[in-house]
Amino acid sequence: MIDSPSPWFPFMALAQAQARAAGLAGDVPVGAVLVDPQGKVLAQSGNGRQRGKGPLSHAEIEVMQAGAAAWGSWNLEGCTLVVTLEPCPMCAGAAVSAHLGRIVFGAWDQKMGACGSVWDIPRDPHIGFQPEVVGGVGEAECQSLLTNFFRARRATPE
Repeated sequence: MIDSPSPWFPFMALAQAQARAAGLAGDVPVGAVLVDPQGKVLAQSGNGRQRGKGPLSHAEIEVMQAGAAAWGSWNLEGCTLVVTLEPCPMCAGAAVSAHLGRIVFGAWDQKMGACGSVWDIPRDPHIGFQPEVVGGVGEAECQSLLTNFFRARRATPE
């Protein structure tokens, strides 16, 4: 958990807003923001699996796709992915493949986390490109978004 002020908090606030919107749309409340090396937001999105009916439409994939278009290249070296939940294996692998410079996330994912919890794809010694990983930024708020969403879903009869 990050106790001292983080330069990533303002971007995490944007990611949390995207997560809230995704939750209101019925999707798991995960939000992400892609930031260029100068601190400009290239893209922001929440999970879009329900909205777009796409199994791969995780927030991270959505922002990397839109961010690459805005950046003008698939190679996102120097850019930072800020996401409310630790990326899963698919998203961590995509971040490595896109040569992201940094992954910043809020809540740890003890079931599917692939940036240090269950797996550590970005720091695997067999991978050539290894982004910096910063976990626990805004962790309590990010975890609360998920906890409240799933608590409400369990309380609502289908």
